[in-house]
Amino acid sequence: MSTVNVRDRAKERAGAITVLLTIVGYGAVGGVFLVPQFQALFPELTRGTVDLLAHAIAAVNTVTIVTLSLGWYWIRNGEVKKHAAAMTTSFALILVFLGLYLPKVAGGGTREFVLESAYAWVPLWDWIYPAYLIMLAIHIVLSVVSVPVVLYAIILGLTHSESELRNETPHRRVGRIAASAWLLSLVLGVVTYLMLNHAYDSTFAAAEAASALLPAGPGLSLIHIS
Repeated sequence: MSTVNVRDRAKERAGAITVLLTIVGYGAVGGVFLVPQFQALFPELTRGTVDLLAHAIAAVNTVTIVTLSLGWYWIRNGEVKKHAAAMTTSFALILVFLGLYLPKVAGGGTREFVLESAYAWVPLWDWIYPAYLIMLAIHIVLSVVSVPVVLYAIILGLTHSESELRNETPHRRVGRIAASAWLLSLVLGVVTYLMLNHAYDSTFAAAEAASALLPAGPGLSLIHIS
């Protein structure tokens, strides 16, 4: 089957492909928390490896913030090819994120925030923990919401010409929603990562107990349990 035929088939089934990939993504992230058989597919990791993966995930997501921001800037200035390259790179970074995140959670464990710090300059005000939880909740909701719209925008972008995207698809509207939700989710994820791994203390639970610590549904960027 030629590349053109594959692209045409994907173009005709963009919605169905989005639904399928969304289910796969949710299933994979949910599986590392809730399905022991799926967790068993990943090797057991040391605490040091888990911490290293957490830092790598934060680095990947930080780079994604940059590429998304550039993509947004370029499309607003009419630089379509640069925009497409930036958004394709951002999507590739999602796959890198998943490649790091799934084994970290399934074979390693999770962290929970503790309002204590080894640094005297870090504030310990009572409202910080509720603020952390609010950021975490927004981060999770946006992570969940952004999955299908990001996938749909990417699939439209890969299967349609520039003219088709402008005149025949909702790519511009969907892309704006996708980029906004995705970008804010990533920013909040990096902030909670910094709080959890650097500014404040945390407790650690090994992978076999991870399912009991699940605070909400799966998403693209669950750095709060890094």
